[in-house]
Amino acid sequence: MKVLITGASSGIGRDMARVLATKGYQLTLVARNEEALEELAQELKEKNHIEVEVIKADLSNIENCKEIHRKVKNVDILINNAGFGDCGNFSKTSLDKEVAMINTNVVAYHTLMKLYLIDMKERRSGKILNVASIAGFMPGPLMATYYATKSYVVRLSEGIREELKKEKSEVQISILCPGPVRTNFSKVANVKFHLREADSRKVAEYAIKKLEKGKFNIVPGIDVKLARLGAKLVPSSWISKITYRVQKRKLER
Repeated sequence: MKVLITGASSGIGRDMARVLATKGYQLTLVARNEEALEELAQELKEKNHIEVEVIKADLSNIENCKEIHRKVKNVDILINNAGFGDCGNFSKTSLDKEVAMINTNVVAYHTLMKLYLIDMKERRSGKILNVASIAGFMPGPLMATYYATKSYVVRLSEGIREELKKEKSEVQISILCPGPVRTNFSKVANVKFHLREADSRKVAEYAIKKLEKGKFNIVPGIDVKLARLGAKLVPSSWISKITYRVQKRKLER
């Protein structure tokens, strides 16, 4: 079984690679940080005696996504995990950083999912895990672009899931929607979280367990499950006010 993981050099992506390695999967790891990928690959090979391929790629460039699909065939599980965020007033944040974020968080996910989904449907087997966020279920003032990218991933995945169900396809699609996780995300996004940050390894273990069982919505942690329920029950305008206050405190820390 072959697994392709993007954003595999750190955080949840790296820990999902470690979890899958213990299960004997053949791994293809993608990220921009080649040195970190090589170190992880060496670790996984030595500990688990599996095949690990490393691909250095900037997924904000759609041509790199297409090239990965041309090179890496017969993927049984695609894990779309690469992504980053930014925090600040929309009129003051960097346009270049936001465009790169949209390209990475949305265009790369869309491209890889579409290309590999076509392959999987032809083979009548395969799984796709899109790493979204609890942010995908609510508006996000002061992190508006990031929240919007995760909402795109959630809604696209929901739509494709219904298509697959109607077609009675054997292909499975899932979304992982964690809350704050102890990764380097906060450093890149220029933000500090007030909420308890989950352990990345535990989130990865939970995600793989639910993925293997065919779960669509994978939401780790009771506090995150409650936050998602609240987002369903409370008017969007109220959620915006609450989120604004939370994000503003992050910026002030």
